[in-house]
Amino acid sequence: MTEKKTVVVGTIGAGYAADLHASGYQRVCGVNVRLKTICDVRLEAAEQIKERYGYEHAASDYEDLLRDPEIDVIDLVTPPFLHCEMAVKALRAGKHVICEKPLTGYFGKRGEENVGRTTPKSVMYREVLRSMEELKSVAEDSGKKFMYAENFVYAPPVQRAAEMLRAKKSKILCMRGELSLNGSSSSLAGKWSGTGGGILMRNGCHPLAGMLWLKRQEALARGEEIRAVSVTADCGVTTECLTDREKEHLLARPEDVEDYSNLTVTFSDGTKALAIAADTVLGGSQNYIQIYSNDCALKCNITPTDMLESYFMDEEGLEDIEISQFLTHKTGWNRAWVNDEFVRGYTGELQNFMEAVAFDRVPDSDFTLAYDTIRILYAAYQSAEEGRRVTLETVP
Repeated sequence: MTEKKTVVVGTIGAGYAADLHASGYQRVCGVNVRLKTICDVRLEAAEQIKERYGYEHAASDYEDLLRDPEIDVIDLVTPPFLHCEMAVKALRAGKHVICEKPLTGYFGKRGEENVGRTTPKSVMYREVLRSMEELKSVAEDSGKKFMYAENFVYAPPVQRAAEMLRAKKSKILCMRGELSLNGSSSSLAGKWSGTGGGILMRNGCHPLAGMLWLKRQEALARGEEIRAVSVTADCGVTTECLTDREKEHLLARPEDVEDYSNLTVTFSDGTKALAIAADTVLGGSQNYIQIYSNDCALKCNITPTDMLESYFMDEEGLEDIEISQFLTHKTGWNRAWVNDEFVRGYTGELQNFMEAVAFDRVPDSDFTLAYDTIRILYAAYQSAEEGRRVTLETVP
């Protein structure tokens, strides 16, 4: 029997995403994953992840991971403003890179306040393109793999839809994707400097990337070249009209960001994709991609699904049971999570990445997808601010 290949992983960041990734590594089949070091400036947080998932070491200086010759992959689950800098250093150190979404963003200059209200979006667009071009150059020169952790690509409904579209060589005419919820509990979510944007940046990136990937599958199956050519968008703050009392069920507290967004991408073949994201949707998160082609219609329901419907009279004994994301009550009828990490794509994501490294394969979600997603998002911000279509062919 052929011995399994081993991939040694070092993770930088010990927050929520570190839990998702570490859990995904434990489910990888066909490749031995050795979790070597977990790093965070908050060493106690790194120690907790180490104990929970079996990392060998915890550290507070990420340079230690770059100097470790045993580590094959650097997994970046840090805040987005650190992604480019850390990815460049990791690639130059000869490491493969996994980077959480979003790839990067514009977070303002030192001392800059109310970034989202004071800095023109066209300026942000140029700055983001500049930083991504630098990373692109380093990634290409390094010969190492850059894996973009976009879980929508790996959600089983999306993967299955792609298989069907490839088999039929369908022409996708229009798509609609959404990730909406009732806001974020993070204090940074309402600040442009903390997130690089509002709900469009935080959550709209998911359905957008998923639809871009599906168009890529269509192009490969049909032997065509299809690219995004323009963007139109609308963003706004819909909660400004509410009193404090009326906001009690919403977590959205935008300061200089939007709480509602939509963007439409036009592709070179004239087809369209609409991405919606809002911080004002009650009833749990709404994650889906709908596909309408010349010969089929496919609806990818990511969350919620109908695999398990629950009805409880009270919440006794359910304190540690999460019924569904962003549902504040567990009583009454709910559509409960079933194997959420698999359904939302995190398990498939890490399986694909480990196989890419172990067997020298191209990951489904790569640097090109990361680059295109951010490029379109910031073109959308410019479009919404200036009230016009922004063409992607001309770099501003």
